[in-house]
Amino acid sequence: MADSGLKAIMFNCTLKKQPRKSHTQLLLTASESIMRKNGVAVEHVHPVSHDIAFGVQPDMTDHGWPKDDWPSIWEKVMAADIVILGTPIWLGEKSSVCKLVIERLYGMSGKLNDKGQSIFYGKVGGAVVTGNEDGIKHSAMSILYALQHLGFTIPPQADCGWIGEAGPGPSYGDEVGGSRAGFDNEFTQRNTTIMTWNLMHMAQLLKESGGLPNEGNDRKAWSAGCRFDFENPDYRA
Repeated sequence: MADSGLKAIMFNCTLKKQPRKSHTQLLLTASESIMRKNGVAVEHVHPVSHDIAFGVQPDMTDHGWPKDDWPSIWEKVMAADIVILGTPIWLGEKSSVCKLVIERLYGMSGKLNDKGQSIFYGKVGGAVVTGNEDGIKHSAMSILYALQHLGFTIPPQADCGWIGEAGPGPSYGDEVGGSRAGFDNEFTQRNTTIMTWNLMHMAQLLKESGGLPNEGNDRKAWSAGCRFDFENPDYRA
């Protein structure tokens, strides 16, 4: 991995104004440490620190918003091979900030690469989830579905997370009896490690192969004669 030249961007979709106080940031950092040890350049984006407009257009200042920091963030996404969305859980769901980032990524889905494919082809996506209530798998499910629908490649075990006991209690990394909540959780440690390595492996495979083959999956594939001839008597449903 040392010579891979891979780049990763990690979105910390916490609601907290200061990312260093974020429990989600702690788990993202665990994944980051594995990547950096293997030569992957990592950049964090804390959406709450930016003025990101609501909407599903590339630049919302063209649609009435006075300011929109998304275009500058988009440049970082374009440069990345790996995109991870990190989110806390609220009411069993990913955060509103995470939803905002997904919507803005969706707003770029009309852009194509030089093969005529989705601009996200060749990038891999992952999810990191923390909280002290149920919802890790539900949140990861919706995040990873959205990313793959846009064109990201999702490798096996592309998510990790930690939750405490049901009800009010410590969050990931909080001090509890002289130790840090979740730091010794084998499930979280294992899945964070596996997720990180699978993201790196898949990103490297895609980079070395020049992305996904274009046969049959560009925007013109259907009109190019790949559709079924439903009136053909040899066609069987």
